[in-house]
Order: sequence, then structure tokens, then C-alpha cells
Amino acid sequence: MKSILEGIRVLDMTNVLAGPFATELLALCGAEVIKIENPSGGDLARKLGCVTKLNQQLMGTSFLAQNANKKSITLNLKFDEAKTIFLELIDGTDVLVENFRPGVMDRLGLGYDVLAARNPRLVYCAISGFGQSGPDAHKPAYDQIIQGLSGVMAINGDERLNPLRCGFPVGDTVGGLNAAFAIMAALFHRERTGEGQLIDVALLDSIMPMMGWVAANLLIGGQQPQLMGNDNFTAAPSGTFRTADGYINIAANQQQQWEDLADALGVPELKRDPRFEERDTRKKNRALLTPLLEAPLMSGSTGHWVEILNAKGIPSGAIAGLEEALNAPQVAHRQSIQTIEDPELGPLKLFTLTAKFSKTPGALETPPPRLSEHTSHVLGALGYESAEVEELRSRGVI
Repeated sequence: MKSILEGIRVLDMTNVLAGPFATELLALCGAEVIKIENPSGGDLARKLGCVTKLNQQLMGTSFLAQNANKKSITLNLKFDEAKTIFLELIDGTDVLVENFRPGVMDRLGLGYDVLAARNPRLVYCAISGFGQSGPDAHKPAYDQIIQGLSGVMAINGDERLNPLRCGFPVGDTVGGLNAAFAIMAALFHRERTGEGQLIDVALLDSIMPMMGWVAANLLIGGQQPQLMGNDNFTAAPSGTFRTADGYINIAANQQQQWEDLADALGVPELKRDPRFEERDTRKKNRALLTPLLEAPLMSGSTGHWVEILNAKGIPSGAIAGLEEALNAPQVAHRQSIQTIEDPELGPLKLFTLTAKFSKTPGALETPPPRLSEHTSHVLGALGYESAEVEELRSRGVI
């Protein structure tokens, strides 16, 4: 079966996380992604991760996580010869993705206007912290900075622990997801019109809509966010509760689910208690309700209650550790994580495309590339002879 992006070429000039995540999604959908890296070390993520030996080999776990199915070439764009090669690649390219600070590509003489004049069908996606214009456009930004400025850290945690960042780089990740979505939309537009275009993706913009319900309560309802820890602000009882051997998540978000929960826990009288009878009053009195529910929950294990409550249609679940979650039977059934063999590193467990297309499925096909692994091949396809490639390499152009 054909992949959905078969025949699409992407030049990936990105580093670390947001950009590489976006282009890996395109690569998993079948696009040919050529990663353009600087000859002196390449993507910074190659040196990041918990395994020192891999970092020294420029194959750090952070790099391995987001760069499967890609090719790697090196170009030092300070050389005119490298710029010439880059422009020759642009002629046959559908998408370019970069995450430099605004203005860097223009200063190199390779900005969108120059490239679009050469290839009007080019979809050019620029990813940055704050966007290509505005009062903050030129400020440096990492995920931690974006989480703080977006309001995310301010709404996490509870009165004991706040502000609190998310436990993974959510700003970078959702920025990459937003970029991949935008690129697909631009390619769809190009199919209808033949036109390429410039896409400006900001990490700050990308993360804020994820707080849609919380933001709407403030923007429309005038309600400031409350620090609720593991409780769900939309309903009660909905959150984390103690059991005999740990904790359980329960989300009785509907009235019937609440009533069924009270029956299942052997406290049907709570259904008629005026403090808990209606949804909004339950939310106001959640601090009173929680210990009344935890009392019966403490008589059984998490596994015991998960089985009983789910059987009654009350959404519930254990709180898995990361290793347990990654090895869960449902994750294995979905084949979200697959193993691919690297000739030097051996088997690597990596995420594959998690959207399951019935006719154009994505696939994990090749391991993340060594730095400059495909330079000779790509330049050869452009017509460069072996001697020319070696001469460019000797001078640090590639």
C-alpha cells in the first residue's frame, strides 16, 4: 500500500524537538525527509540523553526519539558552494521546515521570498518560540520558557506545589504537532491551487489553545483558574482517590455515572444528600465528598475497584508508571511502539505513527541516521562526482 505522503520531499533544517517531531510525523507518513545538519556536530539532540556513550557517538536518546525514517546530509551554509547545493535541492523539494530565530534564513540569502521565487510550489514552515514578528519575536525560547509564559505552569499543581511545569516538553511537542498539521493543510491547498506558501508557527500560540476550556472560563465566564491538583474542574467526583494499595482515577462526569458510583461503593444515601445531589453542588462540595468516597475505596485494591467500576460503565483506571504504561497490552495491540534494528546500536524501540490509516498506513522503516550518512548519495543524485564530493568534504563545506 502507498503511504499518504509518498513522493513528497521535505528538507528538515530543524534542531532538538519541535521541528524534528513535526518532520518525523511527515516521514512516518511516507515523505522523503532529508535532514540538513551543520558538519560540526549536527542536531544538538544528538548529544542529549541519558546514555553518555550514545551522546559521544552523536546518537543520543533524544535524537533517536524523533528522527526515524530520515536521511542526514551536512551543509555549512556559510560557504557559497553549500548554498548552491541547497538551492539545487530546493528545486525538487515540496516542503522546507526550519526553526531558526526569525531573520536567520534571510541573512543567509535563503529566506522564503528567495526560495519561493525559485520554487513557487514550496511549502515553507518556520517554527519559532514567538512567531516571525511582534515585540517578542527575537527573544530566545525553550520549552520551559514557553510553559511559563503561556500560563500552563500557573494552572498546574495545587496550593502546595505551584507553579508546576508539565513532566515532558509539552510546548515543543504540541508546536511540532501544530506544524505537521499546518504543513499537511498547506499541501492540501497546493493540490487544489498549485500554490505553495509560508507557514509561521509559534510555540506560544500552539500551546495556548490546549487550555481551551480553562481559558474560556476566564475569557467568557470571568472565572480565574483554580489550583485543583489531580481533580477535574468540570465535574465531581472526577479525579484521583486513595485505595487500599494506592490510587485510582475515577471520572464520574455524568449524573448517571455518579449515581452508579454511589451504589457500587455502597453509599447510595449520598445520591440524596443535598450537598451532592446535583452536579454543580457536588463540584462546590468536592472537598467534603472525597473522604466519603475514599472510605469504602480503602477497603479494596485499585485493581479490584477498576474492574468493578468499569464493568458498571463508570470510567476508572489505575495510575501507571511510565514503564508499565509503555508495556501495556493495549499499547502493544495498537503497535504504537515498534522495534527497528540499527546496524551498530542493535534493536531500538521507537514510537511509530499513532494515527491508523486504513489505506495509506504509516510505517517505521529506517532507524535514525548517522550524521552525514546520506550526503554522498544525495549529492550524487544531484550530479556531483565522487571527487567533487570529497573535495567539498575536505574544505568543510559538507
